[in-house]
Amino acid sequence: MRFVLVLFLISICILSCDNQSNDEKQASIDVLSRSIGEENLTNFELQLEPDDKTPDWFNLQKKENKIIVKGNSQIALCRGVYDYLKNECNSIISWSGSKISIPEHLPEVDRTVESPYQFRYYFNVVTHGYTTPYWDWNRWEKEIDWMAVHGINMPLIGGAHEAILARVFQKLGLSKSEMNQYFSGPAYFPWNRMGNLNGWDGPLPKSYFQKQITLTHQMLTRMETLGMSPIVHAFAGFVPKGLKRLYPNEEIRELAWGGGLPLKNNGFILSPTSPLFKEIGTLYIQEWEKEFGKGEYYLADSFNEMDAPLSKDSTKALKELAGYGASVYQSIKEANPDATWVMQGWTFPYHKDENGKLFWTPERLGALVQEVPDDKLLILDLANEYNHVFWKIDPSWKMYNGFFGKKWIYSFIPNMGGKIPLNGKLDVYASIPFDALNYENKKNLVGFGFAPEGIENNEIIYELLSDVAWKKKKFSLDNWIENYCKQRYGAYPSNMKKAYDLLNKSAYGSFTDHPMHRYQFRPYKKPEGVENHATVHISEEFREAVGAFICCSNELKDSNLYTFDAIEIVVQYLGLEVDQRLMKFLESGEQKYSSELDEIMKTLLVIDKLLATHPNYKLENWLNFSRKWGDTSQEKNYYESDAKRIVTTWGGDPVNDYSGRVWSGLIRDYYVPRWQEYYKDNSDRRKQNMREWEENWITTPGLSKIKAYDDPLKVAAKMYFKFEEERHANKK
Repeated sequence: MRFVLVLFLISICILSCDNQSNDEKQASIDVLSRSIGEENLTNFELQLEPDDKTPDWFNLQKKENKIIVKGNSQIALCRGVYDYLKNECNSIISWSGSKISIPEHLPEVDRTVESPYQFRYYFNVVTHGYTTPYWDWNRWEKEIDWMAVHGINMPLIGGAHEAILARVFQKLGLSKSEMNQYFSGPAYFPWNRMGNLNGWDGPLPKSYFQKQITLTHQMLTRMETLGMSPIVHAFAGFVPKGLKRLYPNEEIRELAWGGGLPLKNNGFILSPTSPLFKEIGTLYIQEWEKEFGKGEYYLADSFNEMDAPLSKDSTKALKELAGYGASVYQSIKEANPDATWVMQGWTFPYHKDENGKLFWTPERLGALVQEVPDDKLLILDLANEYNHVFWKIDPSWKMYNGFFGKKWIYSFIPNMGGKIPLNGKLDVYASIPFDALNYENKKNLVGFGFAPEGIENNEIIYELLSDVAWKKKKFSLDNWIENYCKQRYGAYPSNMKKAYDLLNKSAYGSFTDHPMHRYQFRPYKKPEGVENHATVHISEEFREAVGAFICCSNELKDSNLYTFDAIEIVVQYLGLEVDQRLMKFLESGEQKYSSELDEIMKTLLVIDKLLATHPNYKLENWLNFSRKWGDTSQEKNYYESDAKRIVTTWGGDPVNDYSGRVWSGLIRDYYVPRWQEYYKDNSDRRKQNMREWEENWITTPGLSKIKAYDDPLKVAAKMYFKFEEERHANKK
């Protein structure tokens, strides 16, 4: 009888495990059904084999004209199917569209792939200001699917931080007015979260917090079913100024950030010695987990691009830094002993003190993290290409001794502000991650990722980086590009090879942190406090690359993805031609609107109309997302103005035009009219009038309508050859 009972219990256990495995596998099936179509998914059989002892792996085998995909996680299964589609079927899934091509007779395959990293990380804190602040669930579902097939398992999200923090502030006794002075507009939440600003572009509509909570539940539930490990925000010490009313004896320090905002928008941080620091931090985690369940990774950055308010005495300063680190960690641990504190590493090699010296010396950073157990801190080493190419210094993981034994993730920042020009060194992205992977003193390197400030641009970079996350050895970039073109366009003509050879010597062989066109800056010669020149790469090699790319049109014209990319590269070429002509106009000292300037504006309008056929580069998309968050006309208009502000004036003069989007709608309704408005007015107040004009545009709802070109590829080619003929004629 006892033997029968044991067999019965074993059977129940096996059935239970099988059911659980099937439920977990279903999440992968659902992702793939949405991503590649149910009819294409019938070519695959998924087998989930959980294994926590190794990083994610998948195995691909063909059996009886079906591809058997085994993997140890839901993400591994999704990545395994995508790996087969990419490498055996020349298919691709991207932000601008997908091409799924599965032949009747499935290509043979028999291989196992294991990622060298436990985590594949994605997003930057400010991505949620420059890209995602107004996304709805439909758009988030698509992005989570994109993450899954690209093998990403650790996204950094907002996590309804503001809604939860508002509950905490309310429990402390802060008034509605005091909270309104703290919370910014949704597009500025990232900087509000990092203590850079308070109240900018607020206050929020009353309905916002509940909508934020609802959306976050949907996101976290989906990520949980896929076995992802999302990073959410914790309390980093930032408080409303009004807290002083409730706690008059507390030391609350004012912060200063270089965003050019009014002093009233400065942030405030509690002293690390304040018992309130730990109290509020613990209360925040408790409130968050009461709403969403137990969390695992909590991000808190107390000094993003800012000096820490420390004692002048170096010994005391190190103790204060240790106190900050201990306070943040203890506030998390008190509520959840199993949680890990996450911090960004961008600011460490970047930030200089008032004397121009590195603020975050190894001694200071070591002090900040010394009180935190090695397995309870995760450092996001965000900007490896900046160290390598731009700052020309040692990588942070070398400078800071493998980050002192704490867990860390190797990452890049391929984009600043959401700018779209082709930019970045593909050979760097494809090679230098392996330097860290093979570094003998890398200590606790647990992940690889990318943290762009804005996405839906430069898609080749993100496809490349998501592949790097699954490779243990260096590979041929030339071969990878050939395969990428076959996956994206269906073929790799000789002119496409020529185009990419030239691009790797020009736009994709250089690195500009803020690539912008001159026409995107304010329309006078010397703007106050901002750059006055185009920073988009320009060279003869780039011009030739555009020509070679366009010459593939006869063979590739039936590919939508080729058409979109051709529009993008020609728009960049035309923008550079506009820049050169505008600079000549400005240097001429002309002070009124002229036929020359009118011709330049006409070219910009052609660019705008070309972009109207591109799925990603339209202001209309951005504004539609924002307005959906409003319940009334007033709320819709508020959200629209917030969305317009972040991509134009941002805040003060130092960051005006920072986001620099080359978008249809933004060009015809903002950049072109701004030039026209400035040069039709000869008064001495033109610069001041520009600020008024910009603010009026931001706060006036609406967008002009336009009819896109019926054959944009033909127009793009025509414009390229027209300008090339003129350029060569002028050389003679």
